[in-house]
Amino acid sequence: MPETATHPSSAPDPLQSAAGTLALLEAWVDGGWLRPLDRALAVFLHQHVPQAPPLLLLLAALTSHQVGRGHVCLELPALQADPDGTLSLPPEGGAEGAARPSRWLQGLDEAALAAALDCPELVQDGPGSSPLVRQEQRLYLRRYWDCEVRIGQALHRRMAAAADWQQGLDGEATRRWLERLFPAGGGAATDWQRLACALAAGRGFTVITGGPGTGKTTTVLRLLVLLQALQQAAADAPLRIRMAAPTGKAAARLNASVAGALARLPLDGVADAEALRAAIPTEVVTVHRLLGARPDSRHFRHRAGEPLPLDVLVVDEASMIDLELMASLLDALPPEARLILLGDKDQLASVEAGAVMGELCHRADGGHYTPATTAWLSEVSGESVPADYRDPAGRPLDQHIVMLRHSHRFGADSGIGALARAVNGGDAAAVEALWAAGASHPDIARLHLAGPEDPALEALAVAGGADHFAAGASGEGPRGYRYYLEAMHDGRPRDDAPRSAWDDWARSVLQAQGAFQLLGAVRRGPWGVEALNQRIAAALRDAGLVRATSAWYAGRPVIVTRNDYDLGLINGDMGVALAVPEGLAGGAPSDDAGRRDGARTVLRVAFLASDGSGRIRWVLPSRLEQVETAYALTVHKAQGSEFRHAALVLPDRVAPVLTRELLYTGITRASDWFSLLEPPGGVLVRAIRQRTLRSGGLRTRLV
Repeated sequence: MPETATHPSSAPDPLQSAAGTLALLEAWVDGGWLRPLDRALAVFLHQHVPQAPPLLLLLAALTSHQVGRGHVCLELPALQADPDGTLSLPPEGGAEGAARPSRWLQGLDEAALAAALDCPELVQDGPGSSPLVRQEQRLYLRRYWDCEVRIGQALHRRMAAAADWQQGLDGEATRRWLERLFPAGGGAATDWQRLACALAAGRGFTVITGGPGTGKTTTVLRLLVLLQALQQAAADAPLRIRMAAPTGKAAARLNASVAGALARLPLDGVADAEALRAAIPTEVVTVHRLLGARPDSRHFRHRAGEPLPLDVLVVDEASMIDLELMASLLDALPPEARLILLGDKDQLASVEAGAVMGELCHRADGGHYTPATTAWLSEVSGESVPADYRDPAGRPLDQHIVMLRHSHRFGADSGIGALARAVNGGDAAAVEALWAAGASHPDIARLHLAGPEDPALEALAVAGGADHFAAGASGEGPRGYRYYLEAMHDGRPRDDAPRSAWDDWARSVLQAQGAFQLLGAVRRGPWGVEALNQRIAAALRDAGLVRATSAWYAGRPVIVTRNDYDLGLINGDMGVALAVPEGLAGGAPSDDAGRRDGARTVLRVAFLASDGSGRIRWVLPSRLEQVETAYALTVHKAQGSEFRHAALVLPDRVAPVLTRELLYTGITRASDWFSLLEPPGGVLVRAIRQRTLRSGGLRTRLV
């Protein structure tokens, strides 16, 4: 391979041989720049195709690295222009003597790149069996290219059928129902919820996006009532409707929201109103459970050959759905079924590869509705699309996306709402102005920490830190972990209480545990969640609130980190270890067993069932192999959850994960109070300006 502009002429080039390339990759793994899995792929390809160019082995490992960071592919021009930045490598560190990727890849010779990729055994430009796929200037692992293609084709088919859905709709009946369901519609302000219902009624595929409190759940429930009412007027059988969410906690939240909102629907005077309510499901399941996940497999029971038995599918928190899961979901969806995706486009993308929601909604702010769409919406909804959101050149995808633009949770006087909007807009000056306003926003607080040993962090996590909020906050003050632990101690039933009493107690503890959550941006280091969990456990032990003398103890909160279908637990489910009578729990006592009123107690971990039913699932701690302590969660893990008081701890230095989207997601986990904890380093402004940009080609496939 010709030497690149940045290669010192006297230095040996490791890309001249497979052995040199694999040694270079091993040094990068040792330095923490790559995962062992990334190098293992290069080794595997070399073993199967020994003649593969060394540079191609390197590119394959880097493509795998990008997938591990959430990207769908490796953008080759970006790699050439800025290797270290594209790979999100830290500005310092690494194995001793390991040259950084920029030394070998900066300004990579185009001819050398073309020659490396000219290996049909490993790289093809479309369908085939090669492990890598190159399309235009992107290099994919085949599985992710295939998922992207399947999603693009499925959505194109649904968009192409839009005219049929629209023509099959009873426009006059739709307008009458919308007037009943949205009685305040037609005023000066645009009722985007009403428009969203109208748009979705005339589509087989719709995305409804909006920030916290914009009414996504209310909107979709009224949409389901509309669709069910139209169905009942035209046919005997009601629509088969299912609702799902990516995690058990998100499913439980949606289930609670649906149950409350269903009772408040404006159906007074409607014949058979109760029957109509009964036709709207209240059960919300995880997407994995809906698809019929197979243990220890990436495959699902429901797929193209065995589709889901439903007519309408609603998926909440769609921003958390990765590329592979979305492809599986679309594969399993019958062609004649409606798909409605709900979510906040500005939240963090999924932990796994892909940013499907962000790709679908990248033009949602501007609307871009064509004259045909705006005219039809006006006819069936009675609402006029504002001129700013009309576009004669609007794309087909734009006509399937609607953004709710008014927050009912965070009003004009909400500090949380104002802070979220400022961060989402990248306005660092507005963020600083909010802190300076002080008492004007009693629901937000900023706490500067002197260093890793500053006890103010523990004080806030234990007691809630009410003194850090501006005076004038009404009602109950912010809470810390003392609240749920005292609820655990004070509310514990008598040992001879029935099983239902223990279930009720567990539910109350889990609910109280959601009153406060400490969030972190990174996992490791003095400000990472691993260190924070240790600090908070020690502080709670010192306060006499827990007896953390072993790995498992009463009061330990945990989060599931991997799906366990045998136990019925999904990645993201949260539970609390509780001491219960041995006779109730069954099985052998744990190491932390004790006695209470003469009765032997054992530890069991209480989870809310992931089917959204509110049932308590009691699990033996020894069966939980993939859980972590959850006093502190990464913002990614907290996505899909809501806490009355959320406190976000920033690291002391900029990291690739510290982005505007992470800050926004962390802030919007709070419903009543939000605390920002900043160590020395001043990373807030840089985080506001740093965006999460994931590589992929889905957007171009949907034009």
